[in-house]
Amino acid sequence: MSKMTICLWFDRGEARKAAEFYASVFPDSRVGKAHGSAADNPSAKEGEELIVEFTVLGRACIGLNGGPIFKPNEAVSFMVQTESQEETDRYWDAIVGNGGQESECGWCKDRWGFSWQITPRVLLEATTDPDRAAAKRAMEAMMTMRKIDIAAIEAARREG
Repeated sequence: MSKMTICLWFDRGEARKAAEFYASVFPDSRVGKAHGSAADNPSAKEGEELIVEFTVLGRACIGLNGGPIFKPNEAVSFMVQTESQEETDRYWDAIVGNGGQESECGWCKDRWGFSWQITPRVLLEATTDPDRAAAKRAMEAMMTMRKIDIAAIEAARREG
């Protein structure tokens, strides 16, 4: 285990489902060991699956079956940089199509409530363009989108 691991809090029994979903969608991802609770506690009975180790895009994570007390929110999100519209569509459609929901500007939530930013590299380049007018046009175009449309971002950047 690395020095820093992302811990995601899930309702009881959901950590494995999420880990398996993430591993099915993202490359360099896998489900690792599961650990039962060593003793009865508010989150699990002794022996019930409490923690699931997994990796998403090479990042170490654990899923904690902590119960319904805490819910994820947009203050923390996972930004996934994509290289093409096909890759953007694949990740977005997988997350939204598995009980998730769309939001604005390339953000969506998975069915467990975790926020994902599916962000094409082209969008980052466009919104940080040294030509501030081009960056503004790209930003304004992005603000009208849910899933990012790379061709529309590129067109907005070129206008002017």
